[in-house]
Amino acid sequence: MNRVKIFWEAFFIFSIFIVSTAYAQEADLVQEANKFFKPLPDRISSPPENPTTPEKIRLGQMLFFEPRLSKSMAISCNSCHNLATGGVDNLPTSPGHLSQLGGRNSPTVLNAGVQFVQFWDGRAATLEDQAKGPILNPVEMAMPDQEMVLSRLRTIPEYVELFKKAFPTEKDPLTYDNIAKAIAAFERTLLTPSRFDDFLKGNAGALNPAEKQGLKQVIQKGCVTCHNGVGAGGGMYQKFGIFGRYEFSDDPGRQNVTKKEQDRHVFKVPLWRNVTRTAPYFHDGSIWDLREAVRIMGRLQLGKQLNEEEVDSIVSFLHALEGTIPEEALRLPVLPTATLATPKPVFK
Repeated sequence: MNRVKIFWEAFFIFSIFIVSTAYAQEADLVQEANKFFKPLPDRISSPPENPTTPEKIRLGQMLFFEPRLSKSMAISCNSCHNLATGGVDNLPTSPGHLSQLGGRNSPTVLNAGVQFVQFWDGRAATLEDQAKGPILNPVEMAMPDQEMVLSRLRTIPEYVELFKKAFPTEKDPLTYDNIAKAIAAFERTLLTPSRFDDFLKGNAGALNPAEKQGLKQVIQKGCVTCHNGVGAGGGMYQKFGIFGRYEFSDDPGRQNVTKKEQDRHVFKVPLWRNVTRTAPYFHDGSIWDLREAVRIMGRLQLGKQLNEEEVDSIVSFLHALEGTIPEEALRLPVLPTATLATPKPVFK
């Protein structure tokens, strides 16, 4: 009888030891992950020159879905950055005015506000700067000048009133700068918290064992050298092809902006958040399979030939960064009707 009692007491103590050790290891992994990553904030701070307000967000959401900001009246911001499909259009490069194709893959607009610059080559410092570009780009929305953009909106009385409410202290609130400010204010609401954020905040059970193993892999292999911070990317520039040439594209990257030879093939590191939803991958959209993208990154950026188990493990972890899009952002806004003489769309 004493032997049975001793056995069960020893078994109980051993079980407590095993469970305690497991909890300690998981707590250590949470702590280790927080050395490289940070959870999404509840909201993104707005710049002093563009404070976020509900009126500005509402206007920005309408403008984000507004095709009349394009020459053909057929293309909106959401055309290339579809909120229903991960903030992208899931095409290698996006069709714009007269079906012209852009030169680079459209990055996701989700969580774009946590990045240190915008566009693949960082030519826009802020969301406001970025929002101004596509509307006047001849390959994208193709408006010939700012005045044509403003004249379109002035024919829509509800927009005139909405700009007054969003920018109440300005004598002439309907300006091109304010279009960009409103769109940027809306885009700052597009945060997608994920299970990985819960993990970083201390809930070790938020990730399954395969995802935890993948997290260990991205730390051990060195992926976190570039994919780190609140966005798991979007915080630095890096040359694409450190240990070899990327064979599918000779895009000079940031060199187009700086004109410096050392910036050839340098790009902003993309976000990992929602990467499982944003195929195809890389600046040229040439790779459709996320597993293949991971293999290429291991070879070209880390100088490592990742085996199938390692690739599967990393991809498992990346699924933990799939986030929840704000419900309000997914509600299509009802766009106002023009009651004045509206210019016709232009298809040339």
